[in-house]
Amino acid sequence: MSEKTVTVKGTVYDKRTGMPLQLERGELHSKSAQQIHHSLQKSKTLNRRYVKRDTAAPVHSETEAKPAEIHTITTQRHTPTPQTTHHSHAVSHFAPTHTHATSPKTISDIGPTPHALAINASKKVAKPVLHTTVKPSQVLKQEAIAKAMAQTPSKADRKDVVQRKHPKMTRMVSIASASLAVLLLGGYFTYLSMPSISTRVAAAQAGIAANYPGYQPTGYSLSGPVAYQQGRVTMTFAANAGPSTYTLDQTKSGWDSSAVLDSYVKPHAGDSYQTTTSNGLTIYTYGSNAAWVNGGIFYTISGDAPLSDDQIQHIATSL
Repeated sequence: MSEKTVTVKGTVYDKRTGMPLQLERGELHSKSAQQIHHSLQKSKTLNRRYVKRDTAAPVHSETEAKPAEIHTITTQRHTPTPQTTHHSHAVSHFAPTHTHATSPKTISDIGPTPHALAINASKKVAKPVLHTTVKPSQVLKQEAIAKAMAQTPSKADRKDVVQRKHPKMTRMVSIASASLAVLLLGGYFTYLSMPSISTRVAAAQAGIAANYPGYQPTGYSLSGPVAYQQGRVTMTFAANAGPSTYTLDQTKSGWDSSAVLDSYVKPHAGDSYQTTTSNGLTIYTYGSNAAWVNGGIFYTISGDAPLSDDQIQHIATSL
């Protein structure tokens, strides 16, 4: 056996590659290829790093009759320890050595969970105490009034709500209100024109063109119905705050102003009368009484009402 080979159980192996080189002839002839390769064998390559060299191993020839030597190879596996190399500070081309510190692995596990009752109890205990401040009665009263006013709807809001809820009822109420207003206005105008209507009816019954005066002295109004007889219409006006009255007579006549003076004024007043001309009318006044003629109608004013000459003239010109 040379320095580059080693024989194990009759098989010669190469020390460098670990491959078998030759078998003994007896075994070569006694074993067939099928028996040699019957089962799958693991690799038997020897690692040169852990094999010691045999420096003085004798070389045997194939003709020697010595029994085959069995060499037991013991391998001792050791973990190489990292060597620290000291570098000079003057040399700068070396890469810095990094030492990585491995942190221990921590296995996280589900920790204990508190019970729901314990959580609720802790919340109740940890609830802060509310400090209530006592407000004065005046402040409470103002707040209550403001709240009530804010909650109370206005008239416009209530009207809108009613209109939205009952549109037909709202329309009917509007129509009824308008009709009532028309009736009231009609009644009022009828009341105002009632003396004129009564005068026209009386004039038609009397057969003369009698008129209602458009002017009335302040504080006087028609008292009672308009009286009439054939050819004559009479209306009486009384004071609103006293017993004073005056009567206006309208009689169908053919007199003129001279006939009125001679036939009516002088027999009642003598020479104590005054003559006034206004709007083409000749008016004779004596005290609170007066007489004139216009359009075939003889007009007289008589009574105890203290009428002035101006008031009598306004009555005469308004007929």
